[in-house]
Amino acid sequence: MPTMLPRFQVTQTDDVRRALEIAQERWPEATRSELVTRLFATGAAAIADETDSQLERRHEAIDFASGLLDVAYERDHLQSLRQDWPE
Repeated sequence: MPTMLPRFQVTQTDDVRRALEIAQERWPEATRSELVTRLFATGAAAIADETDSQLERRHEAIDFASGLLDVAYERDHLQSLRQDWPE
């Protein structure tokens, strides 16, 4: 079907061939171009989920660590350190 959308070429390397074989097993009814589209969409979703999960873990770590050193340093500790350094 004609389209005005940009197109690009993909060389069928061993990795691409293997990905298409795996996709064909998962979606046997799909055409080759549908397989490529589904691989793109599935890969993007996996990356987005991974990124969201990593960000969530970072926020949890920050929340956990927040305030842990309050007992080790006085409230104006940084200011007192700066007084020792000439400007």
